[in-house]
Amino acid sequence: MNISHVIRVFHSTRQGGCRGVARVRAALVAVVVMSLVGCASGVSVVETWDGNPAAASNAATLEAPGEIRVTRVNGRSMSNFLMDDLALDYALLPGENEVVFVYKTIWAKSGVVRNGESKVHVIESEPQVVRFEAEAGETYRFEFDQPESRQEAEQEMPEFSAEIVSLAGTSVATSTVWDPKEQMTASRTPIPASTYESAPASSESALEQLKTIWETASDEEKKAFLRWAFE
Repeated sequence: MNISHVIRVFHSTRQGGCRGVARVRAALVAVVVMSLVGCASGVSVVETWDGNPAAASNAATLEAPGEIRVTRVNGRSMSNFLMDDLALDYALLPGENEVVFVYKTIWAKSGVVRNGESKVHVIESEPQVVRFEAEAGETYRFEFDQPESRQEAEQEMPEFSAEIVSLAGTSVATSTVWDPKEQMTASRTPIPASTYESAPASSESALEQLKTIWETASDEEKKAFLRWAFE
């Protein structure tokens, strides 16, 4: 995608008669997208540690699909990105890891949707936790049952669980409902949660997050972002 494409989308949106507020938002997002296109870095995974530990050179990778939103890793709060339905890869230090996540499905509403009403049903699981021993250089992924309808998703959600599977297809752990009182006593990334979560993000860190998202997003996800930005 190039800047001229973004500009064409922006002009097309303006011609469609969008309201003033939407135009302002679209213009601002267009500037951000242009920045991402022009200066996106090569970062393709989200690091889950602080500093520069020696083991980072042999980090394992946890692949999270769009339905899975990872919220904490080893006691460290993961940043909320611009869109929470992106497939992201998380780099894990070798050894024991604790991953907290939420599973979410989205289903389009049938029939007429009233003005201001959401056009979709959002069904989420309770926060889940999975603990496993990550091997250096290994790749892991989430594996779970895929509901075929909203009704099926609603029925299965109270008993939802996901497996962590290695690249060879071996299950290494199964998630359970997360109890914050039972989190790992020794954090692999010693950052006080309250400090990390309450500190305001700088403009530089926000831009770096956007760069990371843009690099890891698929073509379809980028198109979805632009549709949201210019609607």
